[in-house]
Amino acid sequence: MEKRVLGRTGRQVGVVGLGAWQLGADWGEVEEDQALAVLEAAAAAGVTLIDTADVYGDGRSERLVGQFLKSHGDGITVATKMGRRVEQDPANYTLDNFRAWTDRSRANLGVDTLDLVQLHCPPTAVFSSDEVFDNLDTLVAEKRIAAYGVSVETRAEALTAIARPGVASVQIILNMLRLGPLAEVLPAAAAAGVGILARVPLASGLLSGRYNENTVFAPNDHRTYNRHGEAFDVGETFSGVDFAIGLEAVRRLAPLVPDSATMAQFALRWIIDQPGVSVVIPGARNAEQARGNAAAADLAPLDTEILATVRAVYNELIAPQVADRW
Repeated sequence: MEKRVLGRTGRQVGVVGLGAWQLGADWGEVEEDQALAVLEAAAAAGVTLIDTADVYGDGRSERLVGQFLKSHGDGITVATKMGRRVEQDPANYTLDNFRAWTDRSRANLGVDTLDLVQLHCPPTAVFSSDEVFDNLDTLVAEKRIAAYGVSVETRAEALTAIARPGVASVQIILNMLRLGPLAEVLPAAAAAGVGILARVPLASGLLSGRYNENTVFAPNDHRTYNRHGEAFDVGETFSGVDFAIGLEAVRRLAPLVPDSATMAQFALRWIIDQPGVSVVIPGARNAEQARGNAAAADLAPLDTEILATVRAVYNELIAPQVADRW
């Protein structure tokens, strides 16, 4: 698999990683053996970065990744996240809390030093706090973490973070239904040497092409309970796009899919082709999905005509809903 440098971490990672939210919670049940099979399949297919968080299953995802690392740790970079297990108040972003949170993640993952810790979509005010970033520098000095980054909701938050000299990476929603980061965020990150982790690459599965108007998701799946932002930012569910309109966009995009690819692989390849992207982090509920996602790296780059059509579909159907929000 092609590898790229993950920003200021200096680490080489495969262009397709694995998002481990599904292995923790909020996507229906995933049994432990199934979760470990996903991790095994991803690594065998060339995946070298796993993205998790302390809040996914309240640590379950981290613990499963940690179990996997016992026998597959060499060459794997783990990016975790912190900050969403407490009330979203900037006053909670203290050095003492950072130490406690990272100590818990270190225990969950079974490592002495965390490869990359990302602030997990914190309150916007946090991005402007010098103290917060000084505290993160302290964690690096104490060897609790090797590097830090941020996971953001908005382009403005991303640009503020990129300007911080210690920020190694920015994680942001980027997919064919969320083109906002292309104009400013990706060029700014590239110029600063900051890595980009592209999350929600399939728009919560919309861009897999597997759903229709009759699809029903489990009650404990965020695609049911957060459809309108009831639990967290609605942009995390279907990228904030109305489900029916998203389905129409997928129908228009489907004819663009190369004969040798699935709709999901096509969507992932589109992200890989965007200048400035370090790694795309699709999730997977089973080993077959993990292998299929990794295979997107083998596709040829998409031609300019296809890229133009993706932009046209976005401008007509999607931009009116999301362009000004994130």
